[in-house]
Amino acid sequence: MQITAAMVKELRERSGAGMMECKKALTEVGGDVEAGIEWLRKQGLAKADKKASRVAAEGRIALAETAGRAVLVEINCETDFVAKDENFVAFCDRIAQAALDAGATDVETLATVQIDGQSVDERRQTLIAKIGENIQLRRMINVSADAIGAYLHGSRIGVVVALEGGDADLGRDLAMHIAAMKPPYISADDVPADVIENERGIFAAQVAESGKPAEIIAKMVEGKLRKALAEITLLGQPFVKDGDTTVESLLKKHAAKVTAFTRFEVGEGIEKKEENFAAEVMAQVQASK
Repeated sequence: MQITAAMVKELRERSGAGMMECKKALTEVGGDVEAGIEWLRKQGLAKADKKASRVAAEGRIALAETAGRAVLVEINCETDFVAKDENFVAFCDRIAQAALDAGATDVETLATVQIDGQSVDERRQTLIAKIGENIQLRRMINVSADAIGAYLHGSRIGVVVALEGGDADLGRDLAMHIAAMKPPYISADDVPADVIENERGIFAAQVAESGKPAEIIAKMVEGKLRKALAEITLLGQPFVKDGDTTVESLLKKHAAKVTAFTRFEVGEGIEKKEENFAAEVMAQVQASK
């Protein structure tokens, strides 16, 4: 059967695959567009399996929010080039919105969510076949609260803050602060006891040779500890938009309380293989073969 340009065009529009892949699919199935879609999906699964072991440490943080709810999703790819690709960007935004709409709370559930008759994981596999890189849904958070603050710094850092009291503007300011200052804890009460004792031991060693009386040394150690705890807790940090006030003071002014926050940064904790520009280009060329 002759494969016409119109048939290839239809399959491209319906599948999102490249022209040559569509032509090959139609040739393999005798010109049947529906069968061509199925063939492409099977090929996509095979390609996804082959690429699954490759390190995906680039990508995007996607955000979707509505009144009282917000979702952050980290979706990884292999290179910064793909992270900026319009197909990958659209995929990330669509997946975040699907997670919000479906109420998904983890990536395993999110992978099964249906979008226009196709699961999120099937869409991921299709995108792998089209782009030629490993793509992974790494993690997500779904937050509900009286007030939600959400902020994306470009596409690499995302923060969601849950508040009691306050409003979305305060929440956004706090989310921006967390994006910039990276506090690991909300307050000193949240810092694990072993972390506190370790810091106390370090400060005690620092002042041990000062020659001061024991009671003075004890006060010096506790003073250093209070300062250190302020630096690693959200409430203790100077507010990034006004260094003369702490976040704790800001919250008191608005009669608000932070109950939880999550900060995602693309690729954090993933061991990334360093490649130069030429190597990245060659990797792309090889992946397309």
